Amino acid sequence: MYLDAEKKQEIFSQYGQSATDTGSCESQIALFSYRIRHLTEHMKANHKDYATNRSLVRLVGQRRRLLAYLKRKDIERYRAIVKALGLRK
Repeated sequence: MYLDAEKKQEIFSQYGQSATDTGSCESQIALFSYRIRHLTEHMKANHKDYATNRSLVRLVGQRRRLLAYLKRKDIERYRAIVKALGLRK
C-alpha cells in the first residue's frame, strides 16, 4: 500500500506540531498533497479510471478549502505551508 501508518506518522511529524498531531490544518494539507501526487501519477497511466478521477477532484477541493480557511485565519501559517509543499498559490 502506498500510504501506511509509518508514512502518515512521518508526514504528521514533519508538518504538524508533533507526530500525533493529525488535526492541524498543516498536517491535513500535507497528507492531502501526498495523496494528490500519488493519484495524479496513477491517472497518468490509467486515464479512464473515473472513480480515481472523482477521488482526485474531491481531494483537491478539500485541500483548497483547508488552504482558504488557513489563509483567512493565519496568513503566516498559510504562507509557510504553501512554501514548504511547493504549491503554486
